[in-house]
Formats: sequence, structure tokens, C-alpha cells
Amino acid sequence: MEKKSEINGHAVANSASTDRILEKSAQPSSREKLMEFLRKNLLVIMTVSGVLVGVGLGMMVRNMNLTKAQMTYFAFPGEMLLRMLKMIILPLVVCSLISGAASLDTRSLGKLGGIAVAYFLVTTLIASGIGVALAFIIKPGVGAGALNTNSLGLESVSSNKETTDSFLDLARTSFCFTFQYATDYKMVAVGNDTNGTILYQKVPIGTETDGMNILGLVLFAMVFGVALKKLGEEGEELIRFFNAFNEATMVLVSWIMWYIPFGIMFLVGSKIVEMEDVVLLVTMANVQAEEETSPLVTHQNKALAATPEAIESVL
Repeated sequence: MEKKSEINGHAVANSASTDRILEKSAQPSSREKLMEFLRKNLLVIMTVSGVLVGVGLGMMVRNMNLTKAQMTYFAFPGEMLLRMLKMIILPLVVCSLISGAASLDTRSLGKLGGIAVAYFLVTTLIASGIGVALAFIIKPGVGAGALNTNSLGLESVSSNKETTDSFLDLARTSFCFTFQYATDYKMVAVGNDTNGTILYQKVPIGTETDGMNILGLVLFAMVFGVALKKLGEEGEELIRFFNAFNEATMVLVSWIMWYIPFGIMFLVGSKIVEMEDVVLLVTMANVQAEEETSPLVTHQNKALAATPEAIESVL
């Protein structure tokens, strides 16, 4: 029996021309494709446009010689964007990790965890290798050491931290999510030598810096999710609570995403306005670094400048 198609309410026998007409009528027009593309990528387009507008806005405002108070007011929408993102980090990380860990099968968690750790180590090693190679090639920060000198009015920065203490700080920080642990040092007198000179010893002292400890939060959330899964039926209600909490957090994230194009415009603009002092400091640091790293060239220039005077005095 011959199949029939329907065009405009009329039955038409199937043929090659009929199929082509149906396919052509089913294909969307260029305007519909454009509208569909804009609908799917509207947020990305608005964000990129916000960055470009922010660059132009910053270049215009930079020539207006704003005061410190006016610059603070100008940067307020961008500051609100950063505060919104910081606000959502804690519930987003904790709830998503607890829900994910609680939904996994505890018997397959060991294998999956091993694969995740292996993937993390391999990608970290690759990223570290690329970073070290690029650092040797590009040599970033050459001459920026002068920024730590007192001639620029900045405090000197000490970075002589032991490698062992860095690993110990990482382990200490992993088991606390209310603060970050950092090792500092102080010199303690331990006695005198044969000449009567006081001997000092560098002693590590633990310091706690305020701020959100993401590493501790991640470890606690994963272990807590596994513990809820181990409880069985008793932990199901709490797992459902964190699942609902995670869904509500994602709704908040979607709301914040629509503020990003507006906030990022003022964030980029304010950073461009504040770049003037940074350029001045880097320029001064480069000049001072060139003078410190090339004393022979400086000495030769001074000698050449003094040569004509010396010849005239002899003659």
C-alpha cells in the first residue's frame, strides 16, 4: 500500500519531490537559526560584551582623574560581584560534594577514588612541568625584586620557608576548615660561641590566618558524605536535605550568572583605572633592577662622561 503524506491538510502520495518539499519546510530558516544561537549563548555574549565595554569604560574614566572615594564608588558593582561569588562558594562546594559522595556506592568508591587521585596527580605533574618550562623560557618577574626594597616605601617580603614546613602546613590545613595554618619563624638565642658571640637558631612558629579553607572543606565534605551513606536509612533524610540544598544553591548560581555581565563591566573598568600606580611601580623597579644588575655598564658610562673633563684639565 502506497504511503501518503499530508501537506496543508491534503493527502499527497510519497515521491522524491514530495520528500524534498517536506524536508525543506522542516528545515529552520536563517533567522530562526540566529535566534536559536542567541538564545543558547546569550549569557556568554553578554559576558564578553561586558568585558569589552568595561575596557572602554575604564580607558575613558582613567582620564577623568577620579579621587580615591570616587574610584571606590565606581568599583562598587564589581566588588558586589566578587562578594556574591564568595558568598556562594561555601554552600556550593559543601552541598555538591556531600551529595556526590553520598550518592556513590561505597564498594566502588575505593576504585573510583584511586582513579581520581591518579588523574589528579598526572594532570598536576603535567601542569607543573609546563609551568616550570615556561618559567625558564619567559623568566617572569625579572627585575620585580626591587619592589620589595625600602626605596619604594614597601615592606620587605621574606620567602625563606622550608620545604618540610610547607608540606606539614598542607597536612595541618587539610584537617581544619575554619582557618589556614602557616608556619612562621623567629630567631631564638641558644647560647654563645667561643668568641662570646650570641648564637641564634631559627624556630618554626605556627600562625593561623583567617579566611575560608577550601582544602579542609573539600576533605570534610567528602568524608561526611561517605559517613552518611554508611548510616543507611538513618542518613537518608539528611542526604535528601543536602540534595535539596544543592539544587537551591544551583538556582542561586543561575541568578548570579545574570548579574555577571553588569558586574564584570565595572570590575574590569575599575582595574584598568587602578593600573596607573602599578605601571609606575613596575617602571621604577625595572630601572632600579637595571642599575643593580649592570654596575659595570653604569661605571663605564660615568667614566666616559668624565673623560672630556679630564683631558681638558691635562691640556
